[in-house]
Amino acid sequence: MTFPQSLLFVFGLGYSALQLSGRLRPAGWKVAGTVRTAAKAAYLKALGIDASVWTGEGPVDVPAGAHWLITLPPGRQGCPAALAAGRQAGNARSVTYLSTTGVYGDLKGGWAFEWSPVAPSSPRAAARVLAETQWRDASQGRARLVRLPGIYGPGRSPFDRLRDGTAQCVIKPGQVFSRVHVDDIASGLGALVQRPEATGVFHLCDDLSAPPQDVTTFAAQLLGMAPPPDIAFGHAQLSDMAASFYAECKRVANARAKAALGWRPAYPTYREGLRAILTAQSTASS
Repeated sequence: MTFPQSLLFVFGLGYSALQLSGRLRPAGWKVAGTVRTAAKAAYLKALGIDASVWTGEGPVDVPAGAHWLITLPPGRQGCPAALAAGRQAGNARSVTYLSTTGVYGDLKGGWAFEWSPVAPSSPRAAARVLAETQWRDASQGRARLVRLPGIYGPGRSPFDRLRDGTAQCVIKPGQVFSRVHVDDIASGLGALVQRPEATGVFHLCDDLSAPPQDVTTFAAQLLGMAPPPDIAFGHAQLSDMAASFYAECKRVANARAKAALGWRPAYPTYREGLRAILTAQSTASS
């Protein structure tokens, strides 16, 4: 995929944004943005990314004409970047905010479409809805709201949990999650920056919502390991964050991203995604 030369400014140069940067920079793009520590800023600058330290307070000076990508989690007052720099959004070439499919709440296994009403069922999801509203207002309706399900990829996959012994096969009948490989997030965002006229809600996710225990079991098979024993949901030791995920059950549609952007997930199910991660790890270690 080729991109016109331009500038991407990222509020929060993290996992997904750096994957996008890896696609854009070889095609002539400049990438700049914020991080929270001086050590990470120095590391990214050494890679050719113009990173600056911003802890979420105080002003941020963003070059005019840049494409904006916002990945920061919201607080009680919404998105810190919207509060600090929202008035500059009119000078942006495009504004893309990474949100979450958690804004739909629990659909009891039903489908979340891009036009589905939001119904946040947790303070964290309600903060996301507030942040989305802030960016819609700041951009005068031009914002692209990319709602993401569970993200996995190198360094953030069931392989890591299986290897360190923290993986669980938690059984909650009927429970399914949607998910997306980080490479597919990057390709979807790459398609969006080529179409600054595109606005509204987009879902970047794979084509198969699946029970979480199926994913863990398949990953264990690829590693040649026995999967963890099944644990009933009511007996599982889960963090508050993990428990909140199990409180919601939905399938996420990606038809609008496919139709409007010409995007397709390179990893349409977790099976292709996990195989690719393991192949890359094997190649890197050989």
